[in-house]
Amino acid sequence: MFKVLSGGLRLFKMSAKQKFEVLFILGGPGAGKGTLCRYITKKYGYVHLSAGDLLREERMKPNSKYGELIENYIKDGKIVPVAITCSLLDNAMQTSNSPHKRFLIDGFPRNQDNVDGWNEAMSEKCVIKGVLFCECSKEVCTQRCLNRGAAGSGRSDDNEEVLVKRHETYITNTLPIIEYYEKQNFVYKVNSMQSPDKVFEDAKEVLSKIGWL
Repeated sequence: MFKVLSGGLRLFKMSAKQKFEVLFILGGPGAGKGTLCRYITKKYGYVHLSAGDLLREERMKPNSKYGELIENYIKDGKIVPVAITCSLLDNAMQTSNSPHKRFLIDGFPRNQDNVDGWNEAMSEKCVIKGVLFCECSKEVCTQRCLNRGAAGSGRSDDNEEVLVKRHETYITNTLPIIEYYEKQNFVYKVNSMQSPDKVFEDAKEVLSKIGWL
């Protein structure tokens, strides 16, 4: 079964016993979220879903009705409407062949509207196990993104002009979300300015605490 949201987006409905387990991975642009998720996926097989990657993939589809809208939001360093992001995440989880039903959602939620939209559309289907917060300075984040862009990442937002907007969006909108989840004792912090191997070692302690090891 499914319900139809505004714009024709479809979200599947699941029974309570089939709920997916979700760990949100948050941090600034370039904080190492994707790298950490790849380490975890390689070791344990949990599914890594990057909200940004899903949006970029949708943007590239020639028949996507949301492609231009997504591109404009990304170029402006803004947050894409939550109904679109939730629909893409929902579809990715529903079509996953992973036996674990455990998902690392990277780069989401990014503002209060994301949280509200997720709670409305996904709370019956998912259990949030926690938020893994990658702490990293703005300077290190920026340099990583610029290096990534210089290496040919193909991302339209890996440049200085857009990075300024992305950092502003992160400070204004995403940091309050960390505080929101901290009040629920859901936040686990790792120092992501360390080497990827060290960050992964620290993250394994978080996975143990939430019952994933």
